[in-house]
Amino acid sequence: MKVYLSVDMEGVTGLTDPEEMHAGERGYDRGCELMTADANAAVEGAYAGGASGVLVNDAHGSTKNLRIDLLDPRATLIRGPGKAQRMAHGLDGTFQAAAFVGYHARAGVPHGVLNHTWMGKEIQNVYLNGEPCGETRLVAACAGFHGVPVVMVTGDEAVGEEARELLGDVETVAVKNGIGKFSAELLAPVVAQRLIREGMQRALDRLNEFTPYAVAPPYTLGVEWNSTAIAAAVSLVPGVKSAGPRHTEFTTDDFTQIMALFGIFASIGGQVACGSGPYG
Repeated sequence: MKVYLSVDMEGVTGLTDPEEMHAGERGYDRGCELMTADANAAVEGAYAGGASGVLVNDAHGSTKNLRIDLLDPRATLIRGPGKAQRMAHGLDGTFQAAAFVGYHARAGVPHGVLNHTWMGKEIQNVYLNGEPCGETRLVAACAGFHGVPVVMVTGDEAVGEEARELLGDVETVAVKNGIGKFSAELLAPVVAQRLIREGMQRALDRLNEFTPYAVAPPYTLGVEWNSTAIAAAVSLVPGVKSAGPRHTEFTTDDFTQIMALFGIFASIGGQVACGSGPYG
């Protein structure tokens, strides 16, 4: 049984500060250690639940955050930028289960710790086939496109609520409970990682209860940007159309194109925002 882990950082045990998410900032090195420890807990639970192999994808920011020297040696790691499928890179129909570790609530959720969707400031909202879409829904839909069920989501309580609303009786592990965007009540790492390990094992023990999250094609990705300049720039990408002053849309029958396009969007949006000064 092959298990796929997509590991983000905002929902990792103990982390609440944006500086902890970025290389060179205060607390980042410790954040990477905590991120790796949460991933290891999921790996341990997967093997306890009967996994024959586990692939871990570093799905946060630079995608160079997980500590390979601290990673459970039974797992393999996808690391580094330029991955066509980004947060879902390496995921295909050969896997029997997928799990999301360290995930966070979509943009606009008041009690979601570090809530956002894909980009921290440049994106107001994302829609998939007209419905609000966070990263949990986006990557679950990609897994469903490949016929793979999502069996566990870990992060704060808000992302757990989002996951259960979306995926039904999925295993969720809340390692913190949000007070605001930058504050939370935290579990100690030893407690949180035990819960992740146990949750992953429980999920695989009842694997036959899960079905892939299916979104019917065609897939329309709508993005509401915070800037007309970014919207205008990304609408120049072939296949992307303007749907309003700050809104773009893209439609395809191939969900892998949605994931790849988000990588292009991040590059363009980040460049325009960084180069446009205070009015970007």
